[in-house]
Amino acid sequence: MVDGAIPPIVSIVAKSNTGKTSLIEGLIPILEAHGLRVGVIKHHSHPGTFDTAGKDTHRLAEAGAEVVVGLGPHQVAVFSRPRRPPEIEAVVEAHLRDLDLVLTEGFRRGPYPKIEVNRMARSGDLVCEPEELLALMTDGQWDIGVPTFRLEDVESLARLLIDRLNVAGFSAREWVRTSAVGRRRDDI
Repeated sequence: MVDGAIPPIVSIVAKSNTGKTSLIEGLIPILEAHGLRVGVIKHHSHPGTFDTAGKDTHRLAEAGAEVVVGLGPHQVAVFSRPRRPPEIEAVVEAHLRDLDLVLTEGFRRGPYPKIEVNRMARSGDLVCEPEELLALMTDGQWDIGVPTFRLEDVESLARLLIDRLNVAGFSAREWVRTSAVGRRRDDI
């Protein structure tokens, strides 16, 4: 990672119940076996909070605390209630800046390169335009000009990410600028 920069961010996108979480679960150990430190941001679009009603952390937040931290010997959980929706880069800066790669689950409308998961039984359409995609994981036949892998070929997808990271140690902004989605946005 470039000093003073946040790590590259890649969004794993798909229609719901298509396999985003499963893909990320498969990618993480492969990337970590190659020496990368990986973080994940899960998009949560449902009303309510991640915290569990009735638990002490939830009760303290309900009492008005802006930030509540649960600290245990094996896990740290930070629950905050921002005054406005936070930007991904701000969250990465605050919590994930020392990692090599951040994967997001969701955020298909965000500016970051995307890996789309497509299961033909779920949908015959893609949720992204080809120029937004870094890669496509699918059980279908697509010829859209981006690297396309079978759903079970997580190793090849990991290799693509590792190769891309090794090019120059891109920061998140550099990754977006040099990706198809960044080039398209710069052309507008």
